[in-house]
Amino acid sequence: MKSTTKFISLDVSKEKISVAILQSLRGIGFLTAVTLVSEIGSFARFASPSKLMAYLGLVPCEHSSGASTKRGSITKTGNWRLHLTLIESAWSYRHRPAIKGDLAIRLEGLSEDVQQISWKAQNRLHAKCRLIFGKHKHPNVAIAAVGRD
Repeated sequence: MKSTTKFISLDVSKEKISVAILQSLRGIGFLTAVTLVSEIGSFARFASPSKLMAYLGLVPCEHSSGASTKRGSITKTGNWRLHLTLIESAWSYRHRPAIKGDLAIRLEGLSEDVQQISWKAQNRLHAKCRLIFGKHKHPNVAIAAVGRD
């Protein structure tokens, strides 16, 4: 595993800043960040976060006719590799917000703004997770909602 990580780190030198910023988020380690950067390319190609989530298949399907609109489960379209990667990363937000362990190491050397964004995201996503769990929804539904954010 270490040799694979070393090999990948040589290839991502151009995208090093994007990878470092993504790693500031809880649940996103080096391989997850590299996967996101390599599969998405430029985040600027998406006009809004909702367009990115649609690309990843993390939006609910919709059945609409006339004035009625019904939303169902998340779509099965999109980039499946990234879809699974984000859902897997979202599981870490079920725990209370904290900066410790690997996350503390990854945050070292990053700007104060990035660290603040990381902390705010951790609090917001944990609160969302707790809110949905509190409504007695299935854990997979809650985590998919957190992954979408």
